[in-house]
Amino acid sequence: MLNKQSRFFLCFILLPLFLSIISSCAFRKNYIYFSDNKTINTKDSLISYTPILKPDDVLGITISSIDIDAVKPFNQAVISYNSFGQNIGNVTSQGYLIDSKGMIDFPVLGKIKIAGLNRMEAADYLKEKIKNYIKDPIVIIRILNFKVTIIGDVRSPGTFIFQNERITILDALGLAGDLNITGLRSNILVIREIDGKKTGIRIDLTKSELINSPVYYLQQNDVVYVEQNKTKVNSARYSSNTGVVLSAISVLISSVYLILTLAKN
Repeated sequence: MLNKQSRFFLCFILLPLFLSIISSCAFRKNYIYFSDNKTINTKDSLISYTPILKPDDVLGITISSIDIDAVKPFNQAVISYNSFGQNIGNVTSQGYLIDSKGMIDFPVLGKIKIAGLNRMEAADYLKEKIKNYIKDPIVIIRILNFKVTIIGDVRSPGTFIFQNERITILDALGLAGDLNITGLRSNILVIREIDGKKTGIRIDLTKSELINSPVYYLQQNDVVYVEQNKTKVNSARYSSNTGVVLSAISVLISSVYLILTLAKN
């Protein structure tokens, strides 16, 4: 049996270790998506995955019709050349950049404002204008630079370019390798440009209401930031020598205890 003095020193040594273990533990629900176990009901009025066209978007626009010759002036194409200035026969589209005023410079039609419209609205708008020149035109618009940036406590942060527009925040985080175990799932920040201003919207991945968030479907140029949880933040405050210092203190306490015990005997 340990005497009172021995028990005191044993508790003194083990207490910091015990507190460290407790502080590093978190409840399981903090790491599980949709952990509230609620039935997920989609509110259609709040959800839209159709992005609004904005300045700096690059659009691929294709005009087609039965009359092939009539649509040629409306289709932008660039011939590729090699380093010697020779035509190598590759035809590629440069795309149409929406300028700061929300306009594109379109062949034949000139300057057209399309920012603020979605893809389908912009296609219908162009179709009406082109009808003055071509019978029954078909207009197809794609966003060529639809990208989302994922930063913070994820496995593979970076900027990701998508070929389609129906991208959820879960899709994007999946491409980034998912959150690290230390990523704070309850306070994800999505930075989005709305009416020319950067706006931050917070979401909680552990709540079922996530799917009704206005940022559940991401838009082009959104930035998703994953914050580190408190445990990782607190551990970062200490230097790399903290473990050595704690070990030295532990050895010192043990030595003092041993010397006191021997002196008593």
